[in-house]
Amino acid sequence: MKILFLCNKSPYPAKEGGPIAMSMIIEGLIRAGHSVKVLAVNSNKYYIDISSIPEEYRNKTGIELVHVDLSIQPLAAFRNLFTNRSYHVERFISRDLENTLIRILQTEKFDIVQFEMLYMSPYAQVVRKYSDARIVLRAHNIEHLIWQRIAASTKNPVKRLYLQYLVRKLKKYECSTVRQFDGIAAITEQDAAFFRSAGCLQPEDGRRIPVVVIPFGIDPEQFPETKDEPEFPSLFSIGAMDWIPNLEGIYWFLEQVWPEIHRKYPGLHYYLAGRHMPGWLRKKQFPNVEVIGEVEDAMAFMRSKAILIVPLLSGSGIRIKIIEGMATGKPIISTTVGAEGIRYTRGKDIFIADTPEEFVRCISDCIENKILCETVGRNARDLILAEYNRDLIISKLIRFYQKIRE
Repeated sequence: MKILFLCNKSPYPAKEGGPIAMSMIIEGLIRAGHSVKVLAVNSNKYYIDISSIPEEYRNKTGIELVHVDLSIQPLAAFRNLFTNRSYHVERFISRDLENTLIRILQTEKFDIVQFEMLYMSPYAQVVRKYSDARIVLRAHNIEHLIWQRIAASTKNPVKRLYLQYLVRKLKKYECSTVRQFDGIAAITEQDAAFFRSAGCLQPEDGRRIPVVVIPFGIDPEQFPETKDEPEFPSLFSIGAMDWIPNLEGIYWFLEQVWPEIHRKYPGLHYYLAGRHMPGWLRKKQFPNVEVIGEVEDAMAFMRSKAILIVPLLSGSGIRIKIIEGMATGKPIISTTVGAEGIRYTRGKDIFIADTPEEFVRCISDCIENKILCETVGRNARDLILAEYNRDLIISKLIRFYQKIRE
């Protein structure tokens, strides 16, 4: 099959959640013998110099990048208040991107066009007009749910009201726009349940749009067992800090949990890695917290530390760094929200903590019982290798493609 990917950002380099998830499927399909073409947004927020992409990758994906200005325009945002459109999605509408898409569709024939995330959905009708390919929405998460959770935790009442208004519009758009697609590839069972709910997948012609769960998967060859000894005990977190749920969760952990942990274990260090570290985090002095920023080799960084902390309070979909951390055999302490979408057994292959007291207790258990810590890490690795193998997931996706093409 020949598959065109429409991406909200470049899948290369795969250094944060979205690109990593996109790259997993793109590389997996190529490995399975299918032909892939990539058209991606290149924004001020996530800019990639195409000349920095290796020639081998450019050749096998035919990747093209189109600049789209995603910066918030106050006047446009204000005007949007009086429309029924979602401003989150509206920012991705670009004449240049549309023209590039039309050129590609007029010169190449595709079996499947896969839309990576809801934000690319405005181009569904363009594909319908210029191609007879089946179109699939790859839903990395439930977009309105992320903002709903952010709104719920927002203390400023004016900002909270505004966010709640945006959530209502985004949810309405999200529920109505999925009816344009021939199939939906959700990343978790929870997300699939939302898309299967009444009203979302019942177009006017009465057909039922098929939904499949395609989680994030890893290539076991990239996660070999290692005998390297991490710094024990040590805590670490890694993730892009321009994603609001990451920043919100780290701030909460530093303010609500870290003071008590530091009091109990004054020699313990907590390492923060990731792109786009905010200035306040670098300037504010938290004892024994080392703000590293972006690391060249995320896997090497994770292997060098002991216990992964993922204190997410909002968000949706599946957390790539949890999957990768589990694949490296790390014991992970996360929230119920953070671990959504992973078929874990609490206390066996991950620790779940939703309050400061629970975080303190789980961290204490790991520090004071190294055998428990290592056992949970091994169980986590076994779970990922068994249920989140990339090749098995790609095979499932190909069967789904074939089904909707029948």
